[in-house]
Amino acid sequence: MHNWKSTLNVVNILLTMTVVFSVTGCASISRSDRQMLRQIESYGLGKTDEEIKKPVMAAVLNLLPGIGNFYLATGTEQGDQWIYGTCNLLLWPISPIWAVPQAAIDAGTINKLETIYYYQYDQIGRQELAAAKARMNQL
Repeated sequence: MHNWKSTLNVVNILLTMTVVFSVTGCASISRSDRQMLRQIESYGLGKTDEEIKKPVMAAVLNLLPGIGNFYLATGTEQGDQWIYGTCNLLLWPISPIWAVPQAAIDAGTINKLETIYYYQYDQIGRQELAAAKARMNQL
C-alpha cells in the first residue's frame, strides 16, 4: 500500500522550495555594496554602458539544465554559480521552475556588482565618480 501522506509531504517540500527559490537569487550584494550603489546613483551615475550578463539570456539558457548558471559563472567572480548549475543539472527536469527566475535575478545582481566595482576600482570609473562628486559639491 502506497503511503500518500509521505508523498504529500515531499510534494509540499518541493512546492515550498520552488516558491522560495523563484523569488530569490543566489548572487547577493553586501550592505556596503548596496550603500555604494545608492551613492553612485545619487550622483547621477548609473549602470556602466555594457551589461556583463544579460538577464533574459541567463533565464532562457536555464531552461536547459544549469546552462544559465554556467553562463553566469563564466568570466565573473560568481564561482558559486558552477555549484548552482550542477545542482540544477541534477534536479532537471523540475529545476527550470526555480532556475529560470533565479538566473534572471542573479544576472541583474551581477550587473549591479560590476557597476559598483567599475566606480570603485577602475581608473576611469573612479575619475567619473570623483567628477560627479565635485559637480554635486558645487551645487
